Amino acid sequence: MRLSEETLSSEVVYNGRIITVKKDTVMLENGQKAPRELINHPGGVCVVPLTDNGEVIMVRQFRYAYKKALLEVPAGKLNYGEDPFECGKRELMEETGAVAENYTYLGKVYPTPAYLDEVIHVYLAQGLSFGEQKLDEDEFLEVERYPLSDLVQMVMNNEIEDAKTQVAILKTHVLLNGK
Repeated sequence: MRLSEETLSSEVVYNGRIITVKKDTVMLENGQKAPRELINHPGGVCVVPLTDNGEVIMVRQFRYAYKKALLEVPAGKLNYGEDPFECGKRELMEETGAVAENYTYLGKVYPTPAYLDEVIHVYLAQGLSFGEQKLDEDEFLEVERYPLSDLVQMVMNNEIEDAKTQVAILKTHVLLNGK
């Protein structure tokens, strides 16, 4: 098995401000044709801002798709071609007012690989100093602090539903605690 699919044709169905939706036709390994629907997204970054006393700076933000506010690590959309590290620093400062001395790259996440090509880069930020938030004009959120250990329990109790936040919190916990 080669575990791949060959794109035979591709049609843009929708070209929006953030996403592009495409309808493709692919050739499967068995020689059959199949349709694929794909959402192109420029990607994103999330940051776990960890204070010297073990608290994580979190944001609570209304998410229209779920019609409720979610507790998340600070995050943002990449501009096409933008360096993820620079985006992470910008988003951390804009959303929380924090600037970090040290960053650790924790890897990347494919949030929904069946139909979305978004890649989210995950960073741990330490050595924080604080200034003022610089939210975008259409951005509304609340900043909250939680001990990392409490956030791990909240992930395990399904109180944090956002996938990137779950991955970021658990990776940070494992990195710092070795388990």
